[in-house]
Amino acid sequence: MKQLISLISAGILGGLVVFFGTQWSSQSPSNDLPAVQQINMRSATPTTIVKVPFDFKEAARIATPAVVNIEAKQTSPSVKNDRRSGNPFDLFFGDFQLPKEGSGSGVIYTSDGYIITNNHVVSFANEIDVTLDDNRKFRAEVIGTYPEADIAVLKIEATGLPTLQLANSDNAEVGEWVLAVGNPFNLVSTVTAGIISARGRNINAIRGSMANAIESFIQTDAAVNPGNSGGALVDSEGRLLGINTAIATKTGTFAGYSFAIPINLAKRIADDIIENGGYQRAMLGVEVLDLTSKEPSVRKIIQGYNLDPNITQGVVIDKVVDGGAAQYAGLLPRDIIVGLNGKIIRNFPELQEAVSSLKVGDVAEIKIYRDGKYAVKEVRLKSR
Repeated sequence: MKQLISLISAGILGGLVVFFGTQWSSQSPSNDLPAVQQINMRSATPTTIVKVPFDFKEAARIATPAVVNIEAKQTSPSVKNDRRSGNPFDLFFGDFQLPKEGSGSGVIYTSDGYIITNNHVVSFANEIDVTLDDNRKFRAEVIGTYPEADIAVLKIEATGLPTLQLANSDNAEVGEWVLAVGNPFNLVSTVTAGIISARGRNINAIRGSMANAIESFIQTDAAVNPGNSGGALVDSEGRLLGINTAIATKTGTFAGYSFAIPINLAKRIADDIIENGGYQRAMLGVEVLDLTSKEPSVRKIIQGYNLDPNITQGVVIDKVVDGGAAQYAGLLPRDIIVGLNGKIIRNFPELQEAVSSLKVGDVAEIKIYRDGKYAVKEVRLKSR
């Protein structure tokens, strides 16, 4: 009898253990989640959920209607007579050049028809046609350009057009997912995805022919090809982050990296062109040397300054322009600029972008390093 009671008691106890164990496990988090939703990293705690790439359906849906196809034409040949050439036929025919034509992209900036594109897309043309995503076509007028930043603003006679919310390109981060929208090879409404692989890039795409060019590109690995120029670089939420402008290539097609003008800079230039017919550029009034420069001549000058070796990023003031904004604010040669309005300045392109995004008359707070100490100088920007 005692053995029977013991067996019954053990069975009841075992049943209770199984019952409560099942209840507890059903309330506990499941570890059988799909791999795409849960990834355990060696450096992460067991409860850490790491997000993985998503699709761009929503960003593409938002951005595509706001990107246009641009066809630019030079409708008549250009003739340049050069009587010094020694060729008698030049007296009659000159230097005869066939009409040019090309295509690119643009981004609708305002609902009443202002469009931002690259200057190199339209600079040669006297006839520009714009085709919207819904296939409506318009003749466009060039409102203004700023070749030093490769920006042009066009206008079409239309209202109620789709536009994009603007991102803050100062907050763009390396590793952030982005989408390039444009019309490569006349393939309209094409989207490609990638990540931001660097910021503040100077590739001499503009500066090679213009001493005062502004280059501080967002570098991405989103595929961009001829025809994408002037199109939109958008973030994962479909907000406009930049204007696609250039690629690094030896073949003329995408080879791994593309470059976009940050929208904060493009907006500053476009707003001035729309409001005033041209861009009035704010100037700091200094000549600087990039501490990260690898050019031997620049390195030699910097080494001769005997600067603090602990300061490895920023720009050192080489000269202060007489009568310029920096001189009035008390900036001096050999001061190292490391910040502007709370933004870290690591190199010359970042300083140039930060200053060019401000207006003439704005007061910029310049953080400098001088004689072993940091200081902040207020500089009222001038036009020269």
